[in-house]
Amino acid sequence: MKKRLLAVLLCTTMVAATFAGCGDSKEAAAPADTAPAENARSEAPAETAPAESDEKAAGGDYTFEIIVKSYQSSYWQAAVTGVNQAAAELGVKANCTGPNAESDIADQVNMLNSAINNAPDGIGLAACDQDACLDALQTAMDKGIPVVCFDSGIPKAPAGSVLSTIATDNYGAGATAADHLYAALKDKIANATAPVRIGEVNQEATSESITSRGLGFIDKFSELASADGKTVAVIGNEYYVNNCKDKGDEASADIIIEVAVPAQTTVELCATEASVILNKEDTIGVFGSNQVAAEGILTANGNLSVLGSDAAAGDILAAGFDAGSVIKGAIKDGTMFGAVTQSPLAMGIKTVETLNAIASGETVSDIPTEGYWYDSTNMEDPSIAPNLYD
Repeated sequence: MKKRLLAVLLCTTMVAATFAGCGDSKEAAAPADTAPAENARSEAPAETAPAESDEKAAGGDYTFEIIVKSYQSSYWQAAVTGVNQAAAELGVKANCTGPNAESDIADQVNMLNSAINNAPDGIGLAACDQDACLDALQTAMDKGIPVVCFDSGIPKAPAGSVLSTIATDNYGAGATAADHLYAALKDKIANATAPVRIGEVNQEATSESITSRGLGFIDKFSELASADGKTVAVIGNEYYVNNCKDKGDEASADIIIEVAVPAQTTVELCATEASVILNKEDTIGVFGSNQVAAEGILTANGNLSVLGSDAAAGDILAAGFDAGSVIKGAIKDGTMFGAVTQSPLAMGIKTVETLNAIASGETVSDIPTEGYWYDSTNMEDPSIAPNLYD
């Protein structure tokens, strides 16, 4: 089998070189293709069914090493659940390991080197540090061991060493939040006799994941409003204003999207930015593009008490991102309208499926995973709950 794999990898590596390593890409999916709310629920990750193959029928023929960022984290435990689920369905073996914390970079590199020494049929890696494992990736390629990245890409990986990256389509996930928030505010927007304001709090304006989510939300909300005959203006942080599809004209806009970014990425500073927006009389909705930003919005509300789930009654509706006990608790009690979660379960499933496809001689590519909307009505759904980590 190893000889066959080496022959396959020589061909696969030539194709994979065109991927230029691995990395998340905003261009992976345009906002117009984002699955709507109802589809997000019906296409939940637990329903994913791996394709049948001759290798699957053989059962247990392949062994994969899977290395997560933190084996003790509930987020990564969800990914491990997906790995084990796919391994059982495909009849392969998957050995999962990971450091105690995402800051234990050296420990993870040692685990990666040990995995390479075990000569598996493939390795799934969620790298704690983008640069720390470059030498190990070169070694894996030299030994003919394919690597699939999940959750995080490694842009500087040696060409051909990483054959696929499986990560959230952040632009599409931001658009999913806009889909749901706009639907809940649509009547209020339609009946408004003066401009209304939508806030957006992003913890920073540098990383691909955060900026893509923020821009995905802005562009989708603007698209939906335009379809209903409303004009939108984007103000605030220059990066988002300059990189959204249409920043509009504040003087004539029906809807103002105000984007705030704190000086540092802390809940407290996000709360300060959120407070400014929540204090404005024309604010009807707000979006926090990751866990820190969403918790910052909730922290600000602790003093203001303006958030809720009834737009008609005057509540400001807040949409968050990611999970965690604070966000989940706020959604359960109606303070936060809902949020988008990433899908560690789906990432785990897709990682094993992709490694199995490579070992079976198939050519693979990068795979964007969706963000899934959850609120008080579907938090306990068995296809959503595994992704709502603490």
